[in-house]
Amino acid sequence: MKFLKFYNEVLGCKNEDEVFDYFLNNLKPSNMLWSYFVNWEKVFTNTRKIEIALNNLNYLIGKDDFDKEFKFLVKQNPEIIKVIPALVVRDGGNTNQFKILVDYKKKKLVYEDYDFSKEAVTDKDIDKYLLFVKETGLKDLIISQKIKNLVDYMIGVEAGLDSNGRKNRGGHSMEDIVGFFIADICKTKGFKYLKEATSEKIKSEWGFDVPVDKSSRRYDYVINTGKDIVIFETNFYGGGGSKLKSTAGEYRDLFNVLNGQYKFVWITDGNGWKSTSRPLREAFNHNDYIFSLEMIEKGILNYII
Repeated sequence: MKFLKFYNEVLGCKNEDEVFDYFLNNLKPSNMLWSYFVNWEKVFTNTRKIEIALNNLNYLIGKDDFDKEFKFLVKQNPEIIKVIPALVVRDGGNTNQFKILVDYKKKKLVYEDYDFSKEAVTDKDIDKYLLFVKETGLKDLIISQKIKNLVDYMIGVEAGLDSNGRKNRGGHSMEDIVGFFIADICKTKGFKYLKEATSEKIKSEWGFDVPVDKSSRRYDYVINTGKDIVIFETNFYGGGGSKLKSTAGEYRDLFNVLNGQYKFVWITDGNGWKSTSRPLREAFNHNDYIFSLEMIEKGILNYII
């Protein structure tokens, strides 16, 4: 690491060991913003796309002869079959074609193809869709009247599915937090910056040839000071695990790729590093600049830009 005046003047650290101890002792407990929770706009947008079809399916709620009414409804409104998977399949991919293993107990695997994307459906298709509704438990759910409205049910399903995106939102939260400080210093000093910048974008915008360690690399932030550029990567780990060790190794390698040409700053935080401090320390010794949110708060960016 490069021992900056900041470490002594602001943090009161006299050597690298004290800097690293300060880093670990001041990790933030969370980077959770309000945006971490449910994205209601997305939930209602997704539900609205199929709301009319769901209201048509509401016709079946509480019907005594469900099978008969289901067949009648599908014949009258064949487009409603397209929303049936959304009621039970929440993989985030809007899947509407399935190859279902319907039997294996005779020591032979028997599969049945289901396609909910058809524009026109036959009586045979309707019988298959009815079987799907029965076997997935949708029929029991609807006739039991435990739900009163499939639109409301879908809002709940969408909200639950949206929770799966919290991991990504956590990563974006770290980018947003760091981005605020980067935008502020660039405004103060009159610098330009890019977010999620590929090497091609940096080249086209500013003319710098920036190497990458992998073709998919998008640098979280890149600041152009007018003389050179400073490259940033950010992440936050609330828990430990093998991922942290591989991340530390990845950014050591990335420093080697960029070394001698451009400043590379890795900003990372989270209590996960307390249980995975060894690979972090190795990267800390190897790279020039590894900062925490505490250091960013105290103004360390002013010492390198």
